[in-house]
Amino acid sequence: MNINNTTQCSLTAETISMEVVQQLFPIRNYDYEKLLAFTSDLKSEVFCKQTQLFCFGEKTDSALYLLKGTVSLSDENGKIYEIVSGTGEAKFPLSSGSVHTTTAVATTDVSVLRVSQKILSSKYAPLSKFSTLAIPDELAKNYLLSGFIQHYNSEELNIPALPDIAIKVRNAMQNDAGVADVVKIIQHDPVFSAKLIGLANCPLYLGVNPVKSCFEAVNRIGLNATRNLVIGLSINRIFKTTSPLIKKYLDELWKESLSISIISFVLAAITKQVNPEEALLAGLICNIGTIPFLSFAANFPKEYCTEADIELALPYIKGPVGYKVLRDWGFVEDYLQIPLYADDWYQNNSEKLNLTDIVVLSRLHRKIGKKHLSELPVISSIPAASKLTNFSLSPELSLNILHEAKHQINDAMKAFSH
Repeated sequence: MNINNTTQCSLTAETISMEVVQQLFPIRNYDYEKLLAFTSDLKSEVFCKQTQLFCFGEKTDSALYLLKGTVSLSDENGKIYEIVSGTGEAKFPLSSGSVHTTTAVATTDVSVLRVSQKILSSKYAPLSKFSTLAIPDELAKNYLLSGFIQHYNSEELNIPALPDIAIKVRNAMQNDAGVADVVKIIQHDPVFSAKLIGLANCPLYLGVNPVKSCFEAVNRIGLNATRNLVIGLSINRIFKTTSPLIKKYLDELWKESLSISIISFVLAAITKQVNPEEALLAGLICNIGTIPFLSFAANFPKEYCTEADIELALPYIKGPVGYKVLRDWGFVEDYLQIPLYADDWYQNNSEKLNLTDIVVLSRLHRKIGKKHLSELPVISSIPAASKLTNFSLSPELSLNILHEAKHQINDAMKAFSH
């Protein structure tokens, strides 16, 4: 870090109050007692205008929050993005990974809060009965599962961070950003921009004329849908590994999530009880709990990490870990329930059709045709189907929906996958 002489700075270091910390994400989600311990003797740091706070490619074990002033962030291509204190964006760390992906320069005198990444890690997040893991008696000798649960319960698990672009777009939306502001963020990532244009031209959103720019794509899709799509597309970047076995699982799970998400979109559009864009995101995050487990498995001794070991462990892992990941990422309660109950045909946690119901219906639709129907519940018999108003599902109607949506689903999956 290039630190100027702070004695010339117009700002002074100050003790950080609980009220300030409670505005910062994800720290604000922590238990009050942990926040109280964290804020004791906590002070800001001040730097003069033109100070380089951190540099692209530098390793770091801490994160910085901007409390006062303005910071300019530039990526490796020199594209610049400003963060101003007091805005929604300033509630998130300027950088939260182990390696900085931007260079940060103070464009005014600034006050920042430096936080150890250990504080940001999942071990400080509030515990929940939904995120608790235990070994079932019949799997006591599954070393992979027991090793993972021990690692998880000792709060050493590495929860993946939601990519910066997803955080920035969501944060900008919370700050009432317009189309131009969101486009500016997305265009910093050419891959995301290209995928968004592809999705805007796919059958889910197809208009009269094809869109050719990111601005046109966001205009067609809408701001809320764009936010959900950016988060969904970001998740694919976490499905990475060098282990052939684990890569196979991650690829299959991503394809499954994509398929479920697009069927969710189609069902939501047909039934008109759930927002289709929210349903799309719901499908994309239904398997998110598998990622930390599979990342752990990739480094586990191969003799104890067979396909059989993974298959036996996954059903006990997906829900609680998925709940914890989404909670750490700041998702609202409607989404937190999805990993917990997405595989439960008979879940019935609400009177009205919700996102979990749509995902359950979509997962069942996806299995229709892939398995003998005798191995699946009749779709009209599960609680989620009973919540449909002015619309009813049957095995025949479900097959018709899948047949009619086949090209829509295939084209949309290509747009997501490219």
